[in-house]
Amino acid sequence: MTEEILDPRPSTLDRETFVRRYGDVYEHSPWIAEQAWDAGLDERHDTPAGLSEALAAVLDAAPETRQLAVIRAHPDLAGKAAERGELTDDSTREQAGAGLDQCSPEEFARFHRYNDAYKARFDFPFVMAVKGSDRHRILAAFERRLEHTPDEERRTALEQIHRIARLRLEGRVAR
Repeated sequence: MTEEILDPRPSTLDRETFVRRYGDVYEHSPWIAEQAWDAGLDERHDTPAGLSEALAAVLDAAPETRQLAVIRAHPDLAGKAAERGELTDDSTREQAGAGLDQCSPEEFARFHRYNDAYKARFDFPFVMAVKGSDRHRILAAFERRLEHTPDEERRTALEQIHRIARLRLEGRVAR
């Protein structure tokens, strides 16, 4: 069985079209798609796995300051931006899919406390690929990850961001 193909095929697109189509895979960070296109794309990059690897390589090679900017571009989970309806379409779907739009007032308060504690400790928002998860598992992950060192948590956040990007790409395969 072969992996499904992205539509349109990334390797066939000019830079402007590629960035317009895939520049939002990493939250508010189209520079990642720009640099991936500039590095060169071929048929290996026409699958979610192949394009995901190319995009991840750009972020992984970026200076720590740019990596932190990408992490900081993510919204708090069940945070004030979600309550105000200010999330990107992808973030809105992902958070709703994990039931974060159905939190009780007590759960919202707990998310707010964890978001505040996490940002105070790490100086960036808690990032987790929430697809397939639920609010109880997310809250448990908050508790575990608050015990990480700042370097461990930066690496964990980047791993989660790569996972989010891959899941977003998998949602764009040709049907």
